[in-house]
This record gives sequence, structure tokens and C-alpha cells, in this order.
Amino acid sequence: MLEPADSNDVEAQGSPTHERKSTIGLHISTAVGELLGTAMFLFLAEGAAKTANLGRTAAQQGAEASLDNSTILTIATSFGLSLIVTAWIFFRITGGLFNPAITFALWLVGVLTAVRAIILFFAQIVGGILAAALVLALTPSRGGSSSGVDLVNNNLTGVTIAQGFFLEAIGTSILVFTVLLLAVEKHRATFLAPIGIGLALFAIHLFLLPWTGCAVNPARAFGPAVVSGDFPSIHWIFWIAPLFGSMLAVLYFEVLKAFEYNRAVLAIDSEKETTVLTPVHKRIFNRGKKAVKTAL
Repeated sequence: MLEPADSNDVEAQGSPTHERKSTIGLHISTAVGELLGTAMFLFLAEGAAKTANLGRTAAQQGAEASLDNSTILTIATSFGLSLIVTAWIFFRITGGLFNPAITFALWLVGVLTAVRAIILFFAQIVGGILAAALVLALTPSRGGSSSGVDLVNNNLTGVTIAQGFFLEAIGTSILVFTVLLLAVEKHRATFLAPIGIGLALFAIHLFLLPWTGCAVNPARAFGPAVVSGDFPSIHWIFWIAPLFGSMLAVLYFEVLKAFEYNRAVLAIDSEKETTVLTPVHKRIFNRGKKAVKTAL
């Protein structure tokens, strides 16, 4: 039974011990939320992608086989809609990231602490594995599929390794930049951010899907690879390229912040954008000033 807190308990709430417990509790809640959110997003998306491939034979699912337009549209729509729904659900709980590349970007711009970013990173990876395992366990393998899960391309289709790398990197940078402008920067349309982010993922899939399988998310590529036990030689692309793409997006974002881009759109957006982010060059300058003052 819960009992009223006495005066000592009230005073203890401001103690370092209470603050540590609160921080640990927040880490746990966000980790669980991000794990479940990532699993829900990828379960819906990968399940729909598997459904889209039901009628395709083993030869049609081969490394060099091309996807027909209806399959591309179905898979792209499934990923876009799944992200819109799950991001909107978890937006106020965890931020609805579901992607280690996005987590990395938010750490770079100072939205996440290193500890929180690492926790979310592993939660997202586990969520990706859980989603792939559920798809494999709950749906039969048909249409010549040996693994029963929706893998990204084991071999790049019609493109070189360099082309595949930059396709994934640029696709990820577009997705991350969308997140930074629509969700991280606060404005009157922030609550609609999941729609814009989901549409961005939809558009990226329409382009990248036939060539790389369109991961733009290490958790999306790693989960099915773990469950199927199939790690192709190009799997590294689906890790390095998204992280590189995140850095590109953050670089452009910081340049815009440095030139105070939001002043140019005040006439368009009737409400002044509210942002608490500080461009990286200002953060470095402020830290330098603080270090000099400390030394003196």
C-alpha cells in the first residue's frame, strides 16, 4: 500500500540519490519504449514487405532479379506508413527514433547525451532483431524464400559498392535532415513531424529499393541478418553508410544554424520558431571561453 511521504521523504526528493534514481528510471523507460517502438515499426514494415513478395519465385527473389513496380510501391508504402503510425505513437515517449543513424545524429547536435544515445542505440538494435524474429515465427515461408524474413539486398543489384554506399548514405542523410528540421527544430507544425518523416522514408524507398534494398537504418539490416544467419560481404555498407549520411545531414544542419536560417522563414511561419540548439562552432567557442576563465 502506498503511504503519504513524510517531510524527510519530501526533502529526499531533491537529493542526489533521488536524482540518480529518476535518471535511471528515465533511461529504462526510454530504452523499453524505443525497443518496443522499433520492433513495432519494423514488424509491420518487414511483414508487409514479405507479404509483397509472396507471389515471387525463388528466381525472382535472386540477387540479380529486379522488383516490379507494384512490389516496390507496396514495400515503400509499408515502410512509410509504419513509420508514421509508430513514430506518432512513441513521439511523446521516446521521440520515436527507431534508427541508430538518427540517434547518432541527435547525439552530434547535442539533443542526446552520450549515455542516452548508447542506451537507445542498443535498444534499437534489439528491437530490430525482435521484429525480424517475430516475422519469421508468425508467418510461413513462401515464394521460394529460404529465410522467411525480408532481407536487404545480399548483393547490390546493378550498382557498384561505391554507388551502393553513397545511395545508402545520401538516402540516410535526407531522412536524418528531415528529422532535424521537422522534429528537432520546434515550430507550430512539430506535431505533424511523423507524417513528413514517414513520407521521406516512403520516397527514399521508391528510389533505393531496387538497387540496395533500402536499409538507411542499421537496425533494419542487422535484425533480419541475425535471424536468418545471413551476413553478406556488403553488410558493412548498411552500417557505415547510414552513419556517414547522418554526419552529412548534421553538417548541413549546423551550417544552416550558423547562418540563422530561421530568420529567413519568419515571414512564412506565422509563429516564431523556438529552438534551444546551439550550432557546433558556438559550442566550441563557448567551451574555449570557459576553459580560459578556469585557467585564469
